[in-house]
Amino acid sequence: MPFVSSTKDTDALTLAIVAEFPVAPERVWRLWEDPRQLERWWGPPGYPATFTRHDFSVPGRSIYFMTSPEGERHYGWWSFVSIAAPHSIRIEDGFGDAEGNPAVDMPDSGLFVVSIEAVGELTRMTITSYFSSAEQLEQLMAMGQEEGMTLAIGQIDAILAED
Repeated sequence: MPFVSSTKDTDALTLAIVAEFPVAPERVWRLWEDPRQLERWWGPPGYPATFTRHDFSVPGRSIYFMTSPEGERHYGWWSFVSIAAPHSIRIEDGFGDAEGNPAVDMPDSGLFVVSIEAVGELTRMTITSYFSSAEQLEQLMAMGQEEGMTLAIGQIDAILAED
């Protein structure tokens, strides 16, 4: 399994998830660049993601939904703040509707940064989420963000094994 660690820092208002893969950084990059690959791992098992828009550019935007086992759709959106292939992505993200409008009854949008780096013969991917307040951090932890991300990343090995 690619998962290495998960670190919640309540002082810095961050959550960092680290995973390592036995492939080149460029291959890990394609997991973010290609919406069909994103769909295969972004949602945790049982909550597959569907990207209806994925404009992987600055100031591009993505719109997606995760489908619950009961068939309910949970929408989200991304706005790409910066992209430096194949090493980093800064993304503003939030809950939304089918058109990508921010949801008013959900936590405010946040920022997450993806860092991809070669470490020996492996590639380390770190996803660091930044929260605006301790309340937002705790609310998203209670909604399962840490567990969901860890489970989602656990699906990447199967995708890489197909190469």
